[in-house]
Amino acid sequence: MNVRDLAEKLELTAFALPDADRTAEGVYIGDLLSWVMGRAQSGQVWITIMSNINVIAVASLSDVACVVLAEGVTVEESILEAANQRGINLLGSNKPAYEIALELSRFV
Repeated sequence: MNVRDLAEKLELTAFALPDADRTAEGVYIGDLLSWVMGRAQSGQVWITIMSNINVIAVASLSDVACVVLAEGVTVEESILEAANQRGINLLGSNKPAYEIALELSRFV
């Protein structure tokens, strides 16, 4: 399923959707950026509570389909600009990572 459809079905906030047609396959949950960089797979949905600029870099290096910020985490404008420039889909939810992953498991 593509990121746009996932965002709609799970009622996720779309912070940045420069590549909304990207297909999402699988889920990775993690907050330790070096760990995510070595383990997240291309095309996965990465769920995290981290919201600094390094998230965009790790998402780009890992080639994830999108990043979902859990637990109501928000981002600064500079991070949104970086996400759009690098083609990183950035979504958000007030739900905990576990609940988001459960919902995603029905679609990816």
